[in-house]
Amino acid sequence: MNADPFLLAPGTRSAVPPLAPFDCFAAPSASAFCSPDEPAQDYLFGPAWLPDGRVRFRLWAPDAAEQGQAVRVEIAGLGPVPMACGANGWFEAIVPGCAGARYWFRLDDGTTVPDPASRWQADDVHGPSIVPARDAASAFAWTCPEWRGRPWHEAIVYELHVGLCGGYAGAARQLPRLAALGFTAVELMPVAEFPGTRNWGYDGVLPFAPESGYGTPDELRALVDRAHQLGMMVLLDVVYNHFGPEGNYLHRYASAFFRTDRQTPWGPAIDFRRPQVRRFFTENARYWLEQFRFDGLRLDAVHAIEDEGWLAALPGELRTALADGDGPRRHLHLVLENDNNDAALLAAGYDAQWNDDAHHALHVLLTGEDDGYYRDYSAAPDTADAGNGGNPDSAAAGRGVPALRHLARVLGEGFAYQGERSAFRSAALPAVADGVRRGQPSAHLPPTAFVCFLQNHDQTGNRAFGERLAQLAGRDALRAAIALQLLCPQVPLVFMGEETGSTQPFLYFTSHPPELGRAVRDGRRREFAATAAFSDDARAAAIPDPNDPATFEASRPRLDDDGDWTPYYRELLAVRRRELLHRLAGCQSAGVDVLGPAALCARWRLMDGVELSLWLNLGNEAVPCTRPCHDRSTALHESSAGAAAALSAGLLPQRSCVATVCEPAAARAR
Repeated sequence: MNADPFLLAPGTRSAVPPLAPFDCFAAPSASAFCSPDEPAQDYLFGPAWLPDGRVRFRLWAPDAAEQGQAVRVEIAGLGPVPMACGANGWFEAIVPGCAGARYWFRLDDGTTVPDPASRWQADDVHGPSIVPARDAASAFAWTCPEWRGRPWHEAIVYELHVGLCGGYAGAARQLPRLAALGFTAVELMPVAEFPGTRNWGYDGVLPFAPESGYGTPDELRALVDRAHQLGMMVLLDVVYNHFGPEGNYLHRYASAFFRTDRQTPWGPAIDFRRPQVRRFFTENARYWLEQFRFDGLRLDAVHAIEDEGWLAALPGELRTALADGDGPRRHLHLVLENDNNDAALLAAGYDAQWNDDAHHALHVLLTGEDDGYYRDYSAAPDTADAGNGGNPDSAAAGRGVPALRHLARVLGEGFAYQGERSAFRSAALPAVADGVRRGQPSAHLPPTAFVCFLQNHDQTGNRAFGERLAQLAGRDALRAAIALQLLCPQVPLVFMGEETGSTQPFLYFTSHPPELGRAVRDGRRREFAATAAFSDDARAAAIPDPNDPATFEASRPRLDDDGDWTPYYRELLAVRRRELLHRLAGCQSAGVDVLGPAALCARWRLMDGVELSLWLNLGNEAVPCTRPCHDRSTALHESSAGAAAALSAGLLPQRSCVATVCEPAAARAR
């Protein structure tokens, strides 16, 4: 490899023409510098092509400006180009067009840093950035330019890790299989540039740069375009709550990006009070939706974003910026991960939230685990808690084991925790006198405002050994839970490998430099060693090393058919698409009945008045049905043979799920 990162490959001509001295960086007028008040249609961050064919480089470096330091942009084939310092800490230089050129910024102390809004990296997070081609997105040969997406209630989501699929091109090759199974959307784990080639994606430090280890930006566009050809949406997981620990240079010249009075699990909180910071992330969200035509974003861990004002404003700003004149509007979907169960944000323009409550309640019922945060679901819900306006007469207040009662509330009202005390969180914060409360009332929200999953990258990969439910739960009970997940009106999400019954683990993996890799490995083992299950030193030492390439390779799921799991998923998704998708807009809960210790019946009134009922029994004994199926009900699915007939006779078999529908007249007669 060349020692000089700016040297081009042998036989390659410089992409940057010679520059006349001082031709491009004479101090412009103050109005030429960016400010938070510039029109939303202009990207303030990152390299920008001007109408006359020149390229503008900008860097927000308030520390350098305050200290009177110089900043230069260095471009392959040119000498250093001084950047003029304008108002509010902005530096700018304009040069002749230089598509494909490598560049970086040099600070006064000699440090070279990549563009924090780099559109692509030449050599990982420490290397130079690359100037994109002019109009790169519009120049791409899109085959579905009229694609407008799907309404949210049609989403059937498949979460995948691009690296485990072989990069952007490899992931694109999986799409026909997923479309044939019945998925209508894929969700990519984060693809912002991270250190090395192996990472979940949550250690990204250059949020605008597609991970170069996965392929080129155009290969990512091709992935999105292929999905659209198949009628599938593509959602992207984005991380706006922190930067990764390796390759983040912002503290060297823009320490104002971070707060000094707030910490997150990953370090100082990002300071969303500053307009420049807000603009950076708003532009990033718009960039992915506009330049790569993603259909939506999943915002990671927004409970770690201190300023909810930015979060509340983001949906409106994005939809306004991406409105296409008087033509048909795109379906743009914004999904939250929010441990706070903040229902108010869902009413502010977000389509849905990942429903951890649904996962945790079902996981406890399927596995019996009750450690860590599962503790909150193995204890009885306090729905009469005066702090949340709870309803002591709700389904969750009935009989049944605690996890079943939490699940009943999830199916009837959305969140299980709507302001109640969390025993798990209260134990972690004993100084809070009245305990830590979690959540807000959510019964007013539609079922489609919640994303229901049995597994995802977090819930599987944050286990010490990355076990999947196929290893932890009984087969019949798991089939019943899958039926509930895929046929209830909440939007289902399936994690890669579930659809084949994969027993390959999904482990936490990284490719950090050796010292950081050892620190991550040792810290992870210490964290697990604090629990009873890993108090034995030998067991803790057996936890896979995230930085070992073998850990990454062990996490590749088998994506070919495995037994009858794939046909089972195909059958259920066909039922959802045929019988439910067109009826889900405007559907509402019609109540939940707890039938036994681990059994319930959840009902919803669909758009056309049809009543959908899901009868679930995860226990080891059949339970009598106090409210048997109406004579005019039709069974849509049974997870085990004979379950529907038994239900008609008034008995719900053990470890089974039955889905039925009643026509409006029959439903009213109940």
